[in-house]
This record gives sequence, structure tokens and C-alpha cells, in this order.
Amino acid sequence: MPVDTPLTEHGTAALRGVRIADFSRVLAGPYATMLLADLGAEVVKVERPGTGDDTRAWSPPADASGTSTYFLGVNRNKRSVTLDLATDEGRDRARELIAGSDVVVENFRPGTMDRLGLGPEKLRAADPRLVYCSVTGFGTGAGAALPGYDLLVQAVGGLMSVTGEPDGEPVKTGVALVDVITGLHATVGILAALRHRERTGEGQLVEVSLLGSLLSAMANQASGYVAAGVVPGRLGNAHPSIAPYETFHTADRPLALAVGNDRQFAALAALLGAPELADDARFRTNPDRVAHRDALRPLLQDRLRTRGADHWASVLPAAGVPAGPVNALDEAFAFADRLGVRAVVDVDGTRQVAHPIRLSATPASYRARPPELGEHTEDVFPADRSADG
Repeated sequence: MPVDTPLTEHGTAALRGVRIADFSRVLAGPYATMLLADLGAEVVKVERPGTGDDTRAWSPPADASGTSTYFLGVNRNKRSVTLDLATDEGRDRARELIAGSDVVVENFRPGTMDRLGLGPEKLRAADPRLVYCSVTGFGTGAGAALPGYDLLVQAVGGLMSVTGEPDGEPVKTGVALVDVITGLHATVGILAALRHRERTGEGQLVEVSLLGSLLSAMANQASGYVAAGVVPGRLGNAHPSIAPYETFHTADRPLALAVGNDRQFAALAALLGAPELADDARFRTNPDRVAHRDALRPLLQDRLRTRGADHWASVLPAAGVPAGPVNALDEAFAFADRLGVRAVVDVDGTRQVAHPIRLSATPASYRARPPELGEHTEDVFPADRSADG
């Protein structure tokens, strides 16, 4: 699969000159700091001596060198230093690092950084310009002691209740989606705080939680409950407000149909050789189709089974009907490549998923592969220099 040529030019990067002291680990925090690093920020990743970020040990899968691909996926463009925060020297070095930084990111349990003398109140009193981002599982109130694992948040936050077949068990998403969403929210919060500092000279505390991020990301489902009192259930691959908007069997593999309006439905009916469906009182409008989805589905299913998914994925979009096969991940990357969506980059010999944002003037840059544990400790804290500088 073709890969983009790595971009090494840093001078035009949007966040050039921003330094981030990154105390986060696993996914939400590291994903946020990698996105910011790709946009030019200097990120110094603080890790435990000996073991480092938990994801260094999360394999398989691993690359040819034996490095966890989980770790590789969210830690490029960073420098790694090892500090034992249980020691005075480790905490002194942490304060030294923070003193030269614009942003701190951490996702320890609430209260941990305060106990270490590295909490936001103390650090921001010393440097009012500091942007301090704290990522928690369930906030800093009554849920502060709860462990912030993605699966747990998907369960208690309602996502699993709307994911799965109607007569089956609740299931989690196939990726730690809550962590990723929270990382995106942290990124937005940090950028907003940096913009505020640019105008006023004042930093601030940025707080995001996995639970708050999930409830926001539940979007139409959450709005349906908050505004109308509707508690949704599981519909499999169907949509609570649109029909037909789900997967169907074809002659060989599943096909996703995303019919969003009446014009698209009429085009679908015509291509399936059943134009009369668009005039049927049960299916004439989207609310009609939603109300009669159980009657509509088998009528569509019988016709879609006559040909393979690739056939329908060719003729339906050509007629303005959104449709596509259910791809495996290798097929998804190949599909992106065919469309010119360059989704893979090579960073010093390590294949990586590309930064998803395209900027015309300040593009993302891929300057360094994910670091070895403690690779840059001596660069950041030279041995001939005392911890207090």
C-alpha cells in the first residue's frame, strides 16, 4: 500500500514553539498529545523507569522489532524521559520540565498530581501562563475514585445499551472509542486555552472526563433523552430516526445502505426494480419508513440478495444512493488509497496512520518515530547538570 512521504519541515508548523510536558499514558492523553505534536508542538513524554507507558507491554500485535503497535499508534513525534515521581529527584525534575513548558497533560486519578506537588493550583500559582489539562474517568467529585477504563465507561455511560442486536447482549464498540473522543475533546480544550492565553497572557485549567465526553458524543441519542425523555434501546445496525439506514445481506457479504431522504429512497426502489415502493403509503416519507421498517426490510432484503455487495456498491452510489460493503480493515485502507485519502505514512521506517487533518499552510509533520523508553532523558536532563539547574 502506498504511503505518504514523511513531512520533516517543522518551520511552518501551526504549534511550533509550544512545549508540552506529557504525564499521560495509555490512550486518551497520548492520542491528544500526538495530534498536537503532529501540528508542531514539542512533546516530552514522562514515563515510569523500567516499564514506561502501560501500552508498551500491550501486545500482540507487535511490529517487526517487537514493539507494541498499540504504543506505536499514539506516540510519534515525542521525546521520552523516565522520572520516578515517588522520589524527590524525580519530582524536582518534573517541576524543572514543567517550568519550561506551556502545557501540562496528565491522566492520573484525581488528587495524585496534588499529592506529588504537581497539581494545577500549585503550578499555575508559580506560572499563571501555564495551561494544565487533566483527563479523568468520572470527574473530580463523587466519581474521582472510580477507575477510568473505556469498557467501564461504555457500560455505565449508556453506549453499550444502544449497541448490539435488539434480542442480544449489549456490546462494546470494536475500538476504545470513548478514549479517542476524550482525547479529541482534550485537544480542543488545550487549543482553546492556548488561544485565550495568546489574547490575555493567562493560562487555565482544562478538564475533560471520559463520562462527560461519552455523554456528549451520544449526540442524537442523548438529545432524544434529554429533550424528549426517550430512552433508546438496541437496534442492531438500524437507525432510530432514519430508514432504510442499516446493513443488508447480499449474495456474498453485507452491504450498508444509508438512505437519508425520500429522493434517495425513490432511486433505490427504482434500481431494485420496485419503483412502486416509493409510492407505497407505508414508505412514502422517512417517518413512514421508520414506522414500517419491519415491513420494508424484507422487501429490500429479497432484492439485494440477488447480486453481490460490490455490484450494489457500484450502481447505487452512481444513482445517488449512499451504499458500501462492510470492509475489513485491510480493505478499508485499500479503499482510502483508491479514493486518494492518504491514510498511511512512513516515519523513520515505522508505518503509521496519518494525521487526519489536512492544513494547506501549516500541514502536520512526521518528524520522529515513537521513542524508546527513556530515549531522551539525557538530552532533556544532562548528567552534568543538577536537577535544579
